[in-house]
Amino acid sequence: MSLFTRTTRELTVRIDEFFDTIEIGILIFKEGVKAYAKGDKNAFQNHLAKIDDMEGKADKLQRSIENDMIVHSILPQQRSEMVKLLWQLDEIIDTAKKSLNEFYIEIPHVPSPLVDEFISLAEVSGNAAEELIPAARTFFREPHLVREKLIKVYFFERETDKAAFQLKKKVFHEMNELSLAEKAHIRYIIHHIENISDSAQAAADLLASMSIRQML
Repeated sequence: MSLFTRTTRELTVRIDEFFDTIEIGILIFKEGVKAYAKGDKNAFQNHLAKIDDMEGKADKLQRSIENDMIVHSILPQQRSEMVKLLWQLDEIIDTAKKSLNEFYIEIPHVPSPLVDEFISLAEVSGNAAEELIPAARTFFREPHLVREKLIKVYFFERETDKAAFQLKKKVFHEMNELSLAEKAHIRYIIHHIENISDSAQAAADLLASMSIRQML
């Protein structure tokens, strides 16, 4: 059964718009990392500007949704949980923006042998977040179907961990031409890419527990 009624249709539309914004932000993040790794500075700057716009839009929508929940008298317990969920989802696009900003500020050197692996890592980390969005949409319509939609989130989060481990192992064990400082810098940037999937996992855990309580 849907969590909201006809009287809150405008609210559900706004929530969908919020989800759309997060989803677009994730795509921009993946394309931004790809552009940077390939040395396309103009494309990277464009993606940096776009994700800044998306993050700002998501913040505004989040605040608007929270206000609408009060106006429509959503039960305090439900409202509290949904605010937590929206905050955790917003954290994903915040993390994506921070990650691209780290590339911009620190200008890390991505050695040519690692370009494809960097792009792949961003892809799989972003996939964990992308797979979260359908589950979040489902929660507001059919909460009992949420858990089965979270399987891919956890799958891609584990794949991100594996890919990051192999990438760091390659950097520290095989790339002797790099200085320790260069290796540490690459590891730091890898960690920021991983953070996307970690944020998605945190949101998935919250969503799973919320769906269980909703069915009780």
